Amino acid sequence: MLNSLQFKIPDWFFNRQKDIKDGKNSQVLSTNLESKYRDDFELMKKISLHRGLRHYWGLRVRGQRTKTTGRKSRTVAVSRRRVVKKNTVICNMFRS
Repeated sequence: MLNSLQFKIPDWFFNRQKDIKDGKNSQVLSTNLESKYRDDFELMKKISLHRGLRHYWGLRVRGQRTKTTGRKSRTVAVSRRRVVKKNTVICNMFRS
């Protein structure tokens, strides 16, 4: 995959198109791809792009509707307090 330009592979096939730093199309492998995406998102946040801010806030980025969908696991429900029966407390007081 290092010499992919030599084999005349079309540009749309690459997973790294128009790199921000050098402007070239390339095929990046596994951990390098993750680090490149992370660097891109950090740059977007730094220059306050709308897309970068949406990544930072954890919201949808590509124009999806957010009013009713995507609510799963966003908030944690409040747990109820355990109610202790009065009779058990009184019985324990007389035992000691």
